[in-house]
Amino acid sequence: MSLAPLPPMAEMDRAATLAALRARVARMERGGAAEALERGDGRAIKLSPAIDAALPWGGLARAGLHEITGPDIGAVTAFAALILARTENTVLWIGPEPNAWPPGLARFGLRPEHLVFVHAGSAQDGLWAMEESLRCPGIGGALLELREIDLTAARRLQLAAESGGPIGLLLRGDAETGQASPALTRWRVSPIAGTGAAHDLGDPGWRLELLRCRGGKPQSWETRWRASTDSLTTDDDDVANHSHLT
Repeated sequence: MSLAPLPPMAEMDRAATLAALRARVARMERGGAAEALERGDGRAIKLSPAIDAALPWGGLARAGLHEITGPDIGAVTAFAALILARTENTVLWIGPEPNAWPPGLARFGLRPEHLVFVHAGSAQDGLWAMEESLRCPGIGGALLELREIDLTAARRLQLAAESGGPIGLLLRGDAETGQASPALTRWRVSPIAGTGAAHDLGDPGWRLELLRCRGGKPQSWETRWRASTDSLTTDDDDVANHSHLT
């Protein structure tokens, strides 16, 4: 059965035409994402048992873009570092002044020998470097520091990740989180008091808010980074571990 040709543009309502085209593009993107995620089945990046259980992929999906925002750049950077460390492969850190401190990132499992810094003198350069990186299946992931990004540029990054397979992280500082995005997830990271006393800060803690998740629901957790075991725990994880031990 053949489809009837569309009537001439002049005879169609322009708004309806644009809506139909956008819907068609969205269906194509969803199909591409589903195929990419299927290829990555079983390779989701594990964060913690409680968080992984709340994500549709059993962890943080590869072959996709994820946004991270927050009021404290240190907390945002630390969360990004522990995600990239779990790729167990070379990762690219792209920004106008990528001044993350490798020994500090190593505290969260991201080894210096797996880290490549890319200086992007402009937003356009950063987007180009990020897109090309995400199309490369030979790396574990790529991160771009960019506060403002339009929907078209973000969509290009998501499609690049789907085609290449690495995880893509978009660090947006404390950017506005209400705008639409093709990213699979959007996180807000805020610091909470450490566990140490006096001059010992102890294990750092964060409030992780999952603001948006494709196929999932918004949630939040109080978390701790346990440097001694290179693990992220939530209150729910701690309760479960205590119950198991007793």
